[in-house]
Parts: sequence; structure tokens; C-alpha cells
Amino acid sequence: MDQFSFLNAINSEYIDELYQKYLKFPDSIEPSWRSFFQGFDFARKSYNETSEYNQYSEKDFSNAKGISEDIIREFKIINLINGYRTRGHLFTKTNPVRQRRTYTPDLSIENFGLSESDLSVPVNGKIIGIEGEYTLKEIIDILNKEYCSSIGIEYIYIRKPEEIRWIQNWIKQNFNQPVLDVEEKKRILKKLSHAVAFENFLHTKFVGQKRFSLEGGETLIPALDEIINHSSELGVEEIVIGMAHRGRLNVLANIFNKSYSQIFNEFEGKDYSETIFSGDVKYHLGSCNNYKTKKGKTVKISLAPNPSHLETVDAIVEGIARAKTDHEYQEDYGKVMPILIHGDAAIAAQGIVYEVIQMMNLDGYKTGGTIHIVINNQVGFTTNYLDARSSTYCTDIAKTVLCPVLHVNADDAEAVIYAVRFASDYRNTFNKDVFIDLLGYRKYGHNEGDEPRFTQPQLYKIIENHPNPREIYRAKLEKDDIITQKMVADDDEEYRKLLDKNLEDSKEMEQATVELFMQQEWKDFERVGAAELLTPIDTTFPLENLRTIAHQITEVPEGKNLFNKTKRLLKQRRDMIDVTQTIDWGMAELLAYGSLLTEGHHVRLSGEDVERGTFSHRHAVIKTEDTEEEIILLNSLNTKAKFYVYNSLLSEYGVLGFEYGYAMTSPFSLTIWEAQFGDFANGAQIVIDQYISAAEDKWKMQNGLVMLLPHGFEGQGAEHSSARIERFLSLCANGNMYVVNATTPSNLFHSLRRQLKTDYRKPLIVFSPKSLLRHPQVVSTLEELAEGAFEEVIDDSKATNIEKITRVVLCSGKLFYELDKKREELKEERVALVRIEQLYPLHWDKIQQILQKYSFQKELIWAQEEPENMGAWWYILKEFRKYNIEGIYTSESGSPSPGSHKRYDKIQKKLINSVFENIK
Repeated sequence: MDQFSFLNAINSEYIDELYQKYLKFPDSIEPSWRSFFQGFDFARKSYNETSEYNQYSEKDFSNAKGISEDIIREFKIINLINGYRTRGHLFTKTNPVRQRRTYTPDLSIENFGLSESDLSVPVNGKIIGIEGEYTLKEIIDILNKEYCSSIGIEYIYIRKPEEIRWIQNWIKQNFNQPVLDVEEKKRILKKLSHAVAFENFLHTKFVGQKRFSLEGGETLIPALDEIINHSSELGVEEIVIGMAHRGRLNVLANIFNKSYSQIFNEFEGKDYSETIFSGDVKYHLGSCNNYKTKKGKTVKISLAPNPSHLETVDAIVEGIARAKTDHEYQEDYGKVMPILIHGDAAIAAQGIVYEVIQMMNLDGYKTGGTIHIVINNQVGFTTNYLDARSSTYCTDIAKTVLCPVLHVNADDAEAVIYAVRFASDYRNTFNKDVFIDLLGYRKYGHNEGDEPRFTQPQLYKIIENHPNPREIYRAKLEKDDIITQKMVADDDEEYRKLLDKNLEDSKEMEQATVELFMQQEWKDFERVGAAELLTPIDTTFPLENLRTIAHQITEVPEGKNLFNKTKRLLKQRRDMIDVTQTIDWGMAELLAYGSLLTEGHHVRLSGEDVERGTFSHRHAVIKTEDTEEEIILLNSLNTKAKFYVYNSLLSEYGVLGFEYGYAMTSPFSLTIWEAQFGDFANGAQIVIDQYISAAEDKWKMQNGLVMLLPHGFEGQGAEHSSARIERFLSLCANGNMYVVNATTPSNLFHSLRRQLKTDYRKPLIVFSPKSLLRHPQVVSTLEELAEGAFEEVIDDSKATNIEKITRVVLCSGKLFYELDKKREELKEERVALVRIEQLYPLHWDKIQQILQKYSFQKELIWAQEEPENMGAWWYILKEFRKYNIEGIYTSESGSPSPGSHKRYDKIQKKLINSVFENIK
């Protein structure tokens, strides 16, 4: 019955009931239907799709003898119903300010082989899922209410019949029309009134200032109010919201109850009370609060800070929601709900949106479904929607993950409320995303100082004379005798006085302040500058406990059939403890995680191929050979903390943003993102620039995210060599992050533990090795892990005859081992190799102690394998400006490394030789 799937999916209650009766009691079925079912195979062969949505035409039945005209008409009616369900959204009344585009064929009955004379024929209501008998005209009236009024819905592409049935049952409750009581209507009007009045107040009191007003989409405020209230009855206890600048101030004021005086104070542009703080524009700031619902419940709400990179915050919000679900709600996805508020131009054009919605059902990233609301202005800055996308709707991306979309007229406040109730119920039922396309307009230009008539003169003639949603709804309620003009005027006057008082209060404020986002989660942490980052931190761990962890994570589970190489790997790791007493990079990393887990800290690691590790060094997840059962030995430790490890989707931007959000709300957990190759992080540069390096400076927002970026020039070409050290160092200032290029497993171990042992949090950028993962010299002892500490600078242990030293070479990363090997070959005693393990912040006390030790040195060199215009050279030159330092590097280049391995070898040998040439 494949070709008849539309019958099963769309009219199952009606058709299946008849068919089941036919199978059991053929004689009980009306003869024409019996003939149809008997000739089903014949009808299948005769099938010929003739239009975009007609499933059958008269031609399909022209040769089907025995099928009556009534049955043929019935199938035409089924085609008509299917047309409404698949294409009704194209003919809705959802655009408040201009005519919709014309789509053909339309839903005229003639396009389905029906005529005016058929309008009076009786139709069984079961054909659309309702009881009783109706005329075809009445059926069409119902279909117009359900699919072609102020709400258009797209859902037929969903592939699960139970979802289709649920949606249709939800729609038919009241023919997709809102039913609200008097108090609900008054609440909507009050929320709308405050939204409108707030924008008007700002427009008159702060003339010409940017505020990115909500005017034209004010129904967002009652919509958010309803989502919070309705979802709380479904079990939601916390809501995390992400949105760009459009309407943000209104949301902060009228949903988050941010102080009006504080908002007005921000318009004055006053300086901040803190000195180590740059701040941000008022429409980027975040907020947290408790929301009291109509029924007395308390819902925690958060609005994440965001940059002007419009959709970047999407991934951050999903990470926040997932972390809260994991750690505060015992992985109950019904307790935390993300809401993402998009612009129409941004959701259609920004690739991060696609990356984020592809996370919807993935084990490592799902959040139980997100409600997406599009503030659809029908224009992006100055760009018309026809120039902004190729798809019909800005929300067509929803179809890639089979999520329903509701297109709603933003002027119809009650329809908007009805749509968000649907969204909340659907999300709660299926734990999937749902999209609401709120079609409105933008009253002014992109900002309030912009002139929109330059580019959309006709549209703005209409908008100029168009009443706002509040006036439209007020008139409706007055007509229905629900309110009076005096009631509205009194409320308006009370609200205006409140705003006037707050404006006066704001003038008394001498400085601006920015509230700390997620203040409760971060109450135990202090903000510190660069000097404090160099304070020694105790990262030791009991030796015997470390040994116990090592044994537990190398124990082959009994009865599990492992791949032979996996068995050998586990044995080699156990031998590191019991035989060789030397720990390699991969083992040190796992021991760092294990030590934190036993101390009660959760650890989360994600990225492309992190479970095994791109270079097969980690094997945090091992699989049985016969069943591919996954075994995570770190979770066999006797601890309440959990090790989360997930191979990510092939995304850097979205996943790094997600992990940043995850770390943002879980400061007592270690959160790590690893790039497959370090230079792939450039696909997530917006997150690095706008959050990792700048969030504390802009929003006072700390974060302890770790980035593991495989780095090292080994002849693998331009894209597999450099993690772009230069880019990270150019972003370092005021102690905003750690940048580490470690050369020992012990230093990795202690740098990871340091992340959770401080009373502050900073992002940690680790330029991790590739070839050094199995280098025989890149090992540490168990004692160095247990009893040591992180070494920002490592002096040359082989430079014992200091009087002979005439050249001190500073270097970082894998180059040290290549230089050390060359020095051994040359038996050169005049060169000392000093490793700068932490590039930022530089530990100047230790560096100066080492340089003073080599008091007879005549030359100070910085050596790097990166080209002159890349790597750390320019940073080192700036930091060591009081020293006469020279650089040794490869020639400047637009590409990090050549594609030819032979050319690379030639360049690398020349570089290494240069370090030992012309020694005085």
C-alpha cells in the first residue's frame, strides 16, 4: 500500500475502519467500496500522480469498472483535504502588511475535479477526523479555519504517523482557532500594552539612539509569557532563551523584569564602576530571574548574553540547557526548555542554525526539543526577503529534521497564543524542535536612526499607517465588551508613571553596572587578572589513588570479547604503572580525568572522533569485537561523578559553542572540546572571538572550557599543521585565558587539574601534540603526576656547564625534541634549550630567573617551526622587547606549511640547522 500511504497517514480513522470491516465482513461494506477494495491492486497499477498534491484524478479511475461515481467523488474530496493539509499554509492570512505571493494551483474545488454542485453533497466527518455528517461546503469551511486563517501549519512531511495523528487531533480540537477566557484575554492585552508603551517611551525619551525595537512584533511578549505559563504546567522548571538584538530590551524589561532604571541608565552611556571590564552595548546583555506563573509556580528563566553575530548564541543556549539537564535535573529533558528567537534573514542564511538543529536527536547534544520563534520582519537590514533566501519560507530548514512549522499573523494576538501552546505541547510530547514563524514587520529601519524608505518605500507607506498589534487587539476586546476605554487608559497611565519614575531614578545613578549572568552558579568564584593566573595551584593527587585509577581503567571487563589491539593497548597502559613506570600522553590524560572524577567532578569531552581520538591515542571508549558494545572504563570508578564522552557531528562552530554553553553553567565540571586537527578550530572562530576571549571582558562571564588543538608541523600539508597559535595570542589580554603548548604528559595532567582547582575559571587553550603522542622521550613518571605541578617554563636539564653556554634558545612544543636530537648529534654544549610551556600568561619571574642563570650568554633566540608571520614570534617580540632577542623561523608565507612532504623536510632541516649555526 506504499502508493496509498496518504490514506494511512491522513485519513486513517476513516479509510482503515472501512478496510478492516471489509477484511472481516465483506458483505457489510457498501458495494462501491467493496468493489474498490477488491480492485485495489488494479487501482495501484492505474495510479498516476497528476498534480502537485492531487493523489488521484478521474483518469486514475476511468478504467476501474465497478467503482461508483460517489466513490470517485469521495477520493476527489480526499484529494481536496490532502491539498489543504499539504499546501493550505500557502493561502493563509498570515501577512499583516502586504499581499502574499501567489501560488498555483490554488485550493479551488475545480482543481480537484469538483464543482459547485458538489458543495451540497453529504460527507462523513470522519474523513477529517470529526464526528457527524457535513456538506462538502461545511467541510471546506472547517479546512479553511484549520489551515488558511491566521495560522498556517506545515507538517505533512513528517514521517511518523503518530506525530501526524497527534498534530491533526490537536488542530481539530477547535478547528485550529483559539479559545480563551476573559482573564486570559485581559492578560494578553496587558502584556501587549506594556510592550508597546515601553517602545514608545524609549522612542520619545532617547531620540535617535539604537534600541532595535520590537515594534511590529510586540506579540512576542505575550507569546513568551504564555510559553512560560503553559510549559510550567507540563513540568518545565527552567527556560533558557537565546536571541539577537531585535526586541531584546523589551524582553529584558517585560519578561525578565530587569530594572527599567537600569535600562534607562544604559542609554546614558555612563562608564562602568569596574576598571577591569569593558562592558557591552545594552541590547547584548544577559539576565536571569525567577518568573511567577499565573498558577503560582516559579520558573527559572535565563537570557544568554550574545554578540552581534546573530545566531551564535543558539549553540550556547543548547549547551546551557544540556548541562542543566545533566547536572541539576538528572537527565530529565522535560525540566529544561531552550527557546531560540531568530530573525527571518538570519535563520535562513546563517549556517550555525543548521549545525544546531542537527543536534536535536544526538545523544551528546539533545536537549529535549527547542521552541524556535522567528521575529519575521520580512526584511533584513535593507535586503528584501526575495534577495535573502531561495526557499519559500525562512523556516524551511525545519523540514530537514522533520519538525512542524507554524506561520502566524503577528497582528492576531490570540492566534499567536494558540500557536505557542501547540509548540509547548508538541515539544513536551515528542521532545523535538518546533518552529513558529511570527510574521510581522519592522516599524523603523534596522535601527531607529536608519531610513527604511531608501530601500522599501512602498512597504513603509503601508507600515506608517498600520495600527500596532495592541491597538488591533484593544479594539477587538472593546467590541466584545471585555474591556472599556477607561480601563485601558488607567493601565496606560499607571505604566507611564512607572516608567517616568524609573527614568528619574536612572539620572541619579553615577555609573553603569552589569549584572552577573547565572549569578547563583558562579557565586563561589572570583574574577582575577593575569597576575593571579601565575599563583601556584596545588594539583597534586595521592600516588596510591592514582595507581588504583590506573589499574581500574586498564582492567579488561570479564566476559567481553575485545579486539586484540585493544587488549594489547590496555596491557601496555597497565605496564606503564607496573613495569616501565613511565606514563605517555594518552594515559596521563585519562588519569587526569580519573582523578577529577574521584574528587566528584563531572568530565565532559566532545568533538570529532574524540572517543578513540583522531590519532588513536585516547580510547576513552572501547568496543567489543562481536557486538560493538561500548565500554567506558572511566565510568567504572567508584564515584558519583560521570565521564561524558561523545563523538560530535562534523561541526566546529556549533559544537564549540555548545560546549562553551555547557561549561558556562557547570563551573565545577571539566568541559573539553577537541578539534580533529587544531586548524579546524578556524571554523569556530566566531565563538573564539566573541565568547572564549571576550566574554569576561564584555559580560563579566567566566568560563573554564578547555580546547585541545592538535598542533605540530609534520609534513601533512597546510591544513594539518598549525592550530594558529598567532590568532589565540593576539586575543590574549588582562588574564582572559591560558594558552599552553606543553611538551610533557605531566604538564598536561596538571594543566587539566588546574582548571578545577582554582577559585576562578579561565578558558584553557592546549596546543596538543600529534607525533609526540608516542615519542619515546615524551613520558612522565607516576610520581611527577601525583606530586608535581604545572611548569610554565622548563629549563634545560642538560645544560650543566653554564660557562660554556653562549646561546639560549627559547622554544615551544614539538620543536624542542627535534632541536634536542640535533644538539645530541652535534655534541653541541654552547646551546641551552628552554621550553616556554605556557605562552599566556608568561611567567616572567621564572623566565627571568632562568635568563639570569645563563649570565654568560651572548645571544637570546626564539625558535619556531611556523613561518615568520605566524606562530608566536610577533607575540614573543612584543613581550621580550626589553631583550635583544632574535627569531629563527621559516620564511613568511600565506599558507602555514607546504603540501609536499619532501619540501617540508627540506625546510624543517634548514630551520633546525639554523639554530646551531654561527654560534659565537
